[in-house]
Amino acid sequence: MLINKNDNVEVRIEDGHKYAIRDIRVGENIVKYGQPIGHATADIAKGEHVHTHNLKTNLSGKIEYAYEPGEVYRERIDTDLTFMGYVRENGDVGIRNDIWILVTVGCVNKVAERIARLTGAKHFSHPFGCSQLGDDQTVTQKILAGMVNHPNAGGVLVLGLGCENNNIDVFKEALGTWDDRRVKFLNTQDFEDEITEGVRLVEELKAYAATFARQSVPISKLKVGLKCGGSDGFSGITANPLVGRFCDRLCAYGGSCVLTEVPEMFGAEHLLMNRCESEEIFQKTVALINDFKDYYTRYGQVIYENPSPGNKKGGITTLEEKSLGCVQKGGLSPVVDVLDYGDRLTKNGLSLLNGPGNDIVAVTNLMAAGVHMILFTTGRGTPLGTAVPTVKIATNADLAKRKANWIDFDASPMLEGDDPTDDLIAYAIRVANGEQTKNEQNGYEEISIFKDGVTL
Repeated sequence: MLINKNDNVEVRIEDGHKYAIRDIRVGENIVKYGQPIGHATADIAKGEHVHTHNLKTNLSGKIEYAYEPGEVYRERIDTDLTFMGYVRENGDVGIRNDIWILVTVGCVNKVAERIARLTGAKHFSHPFGCSQLGDDQTVTQKILAGMVNHPNAGGVLVLGLGCENNNIDVFKEALGTWDDRRVKFLNTQDFEDEITEGVRLVEELKAYAATFARQSVPISKLKVGLKCGGSDGFSGITANPLVGRFCDRLCAYGGSCVLTEVPEMFGAEHLLMNRCESEEIFQKTVALINDFKDYYTRYGQVIYENPSPGNKKGGITTLEEKSLGCVQKGGLSPVVDVLDYGDRLTKNGLSLLNGPGNDIVAVTNLMAAGVHMILFTTGRGTPLGTAVPTVKIATNADLAKRKANWIDFDASPMLEGDDPTDDLIAYAIRVANGEQTKNEQNGYEEISIFKDGVTL
């Protein structure tokens, strides 16, 4: 399969790997998606396999960028599409009405687990909140605050220990305002029987959540996170372009999408920068990219040490190749905002979110930003899910069939020229209406908070 007329490699349908369509000289660029993905480290004959043994990245160090806005997809579509959501007291809309148990510190993880088991609430463990300082603790607080405020939770119980840096009083300062009917706090050192008290508080939260019922809201209220993990050679051909079409359609309806995985923008960041709706957003995008490169070099790591072993086995060779496939999840829509860790999504359209490509950290960041669900493309397969529905979209039919207990949607018909965008929109609406994704059915719902700082 030839993806772009300017390519000098094609992708073999059988394995997702690249093969030269003409002779390529040593040092010449290898072109896929119409863009260079690295250079040949040896002469390559027509028909020869192009991979790690004869292809190397062109990327090195930081880059100077110029704002050169290009044509972007700006269509607006009037639609009567709706979903059945829970409209909260503050006007936010949720697609679930769960009770969440959050912890200010990892020491009470098992307390949260016991209370959840007794009440049917969902608990989310993490190892942080104690012995953190400065910005590192602030990130933990912002992610947890994003969860407290998430409209998919009908009620939230916050558990603390009492002696941690991120104790409940300190966390309340970071949280700001809250509705004490919807959010309860329990400092476990203060009660002889913290389990009984926790159960009592959860029952109060369940009674409050029961006052909400689903009602019809316009699809413009839907907020969707975009993520890929366990990518393969088909990711940039099927699932990611499909999600890009979904993103463009939802944004045209007035909805919102969020793209993250900053290191997997390296090598394709210019495509996003040229779609920034203003020079201010462009400068924020430049800072997003360069700050993450500084994060690598601060720890003496190679900026472009990517793709992963699984990516390479699936046919991806260089970071440029991975990134050019990855950013396709953002479609062609303008970039309207850039968010940092723990920032809440506020603008309709496509936003970029700071964070690594690490799957569990990335989905946690997206969830804390306020997305209702995450479209997660994968070619290798993963059972991963977070506190919001995590829709797994397979890049190939073999994975969709072989791991049907993980996969929610099959994007492989894209290989035959089909366009399942309408089907994916319809499926997302069913999920918003309450249909459970595989991660929900399996109870695969976790969080992981980004760590960058001293631990005492």
